[in-house]
Amino acid sequence: MHEPGGRDVVRPAAPPGAGGGHVLSVVVPLRDEEDNVLALAAQVQAALAGAPWPWQLILVDDGSRDRTGERIREAVAANPRHLSGAILRRGFGQTAAMQAGIDLARGTVIATLDGDLQNDPRDIVRMVRRLLDDDLDLLVGWRRARRDGWLRRLPSRLGNRVIGLLTGVPLHDYGCTLKIYRAAVLRRVRLYGEMHRFIPSWMATLTSLDRIAEEEVGHAPRRHGRSKYGAHGLARGVRVLLDLLTMAFFVRFRASPGHFFGRIGLACGGAGLVMLGWLGWVKLGEGAAIAGRPLLLLGILLVVIGVQFVCTGIVTEMLARTWFEAAGAPAYLVRETVGGGADVGAPAHPRPRAARGRP
Repeated sequence: MHEPGGRDVVRPAAPPGAGGGHVLSVVVPLRDEEDNVLALAAQVQAALAGAPWPWQLILVDDGSRDRTGERIREAVAANPRHLSGAILRRGFGQTAAMQAGIDLARGTVIATLDGDLQNDPRDIVRMVRRLLDDDLDLLVGWRRARRDGWLRRLPSRLGNRVIGLLTGVPLHDYGCTLKIYRAAVLRRVRLYGEMHRFIPSWMATLTSLDRIAEEEVGHAPRRHGRSKYGAHGLARGVRVLLDLLTMAFFVRFRASPGHFFGRIGLACGGAGLVMLGWLGWVKLGEGAAIAGRPLLLLGILLVVIGVQFVCTGIVTEMLARTWFEAAGAPAYLVRETVGGGADVGAPAHPRPRAARGRP
């Protein structure tokens, strides 16, 4: 079956009993993992066979050039009750593939998993139980005994610390794909670019840090092939740094970007005014020449820069307000409502009817 957006959907699963309590959806993005698909599907089904919730497994083929799509079709055909697949028209990246799976997910709880067999599916049920029992919105896997080379572990550890410091969401392992989400909160986050690395930080803009936790999970060495996602070395570091700066800005100033630019503008403009004020006192009080002083040019430059930053802050505030109003996206997320009045459906101030005919 074909759906808009450039993806072919393979027999979407309909979880049994989805109308009652919680339903679990497991999303797995895949690229060139033909040797792992069937084994992964078998492991997930075995791990969830005794789960107390209805569940579905969604396999997303992110433009693979091998037979990953064929293997997904085989897995779905073997268990159409619980499995479904999405075949993207080309490789859009891990973040986009993950978003495609989330869009297809029907669960109240969503789990994401790597397709390389390094995450242990047996951790899913335990983590979902903790998410529900502890009333969390996000539970992040922590690969404490990571089975990768030091060239991957060392940059990852440094990156995790930097991300935690900049975003205020201290986690040991941002890069672990095994995460459990409350769907009502995750669906408020749209994933673009390389945002999958920073989903916990984006979630922190919608929920309390007390509702985000982590748990140790198993990690196995890769059995077949090598990692297909992400650049390595310097190129990967540059991409992560740029994404981190963008994400840190949105996390702290998404609803009030004018505060960010305004602070810089006031600091620059204030410093420039102090310089110009001192030069004015020197000129008027002491009669000294100031035309050739570099401090005069620096002061004027700082004042101009300050004005530009303040104006930029005003423009970004207007854009932010326009976006929130046009998108219908409130600046808050209600967890639950308690009670209600007798006339719940009646507006407090009924809108008067428009007069007919000419005024």
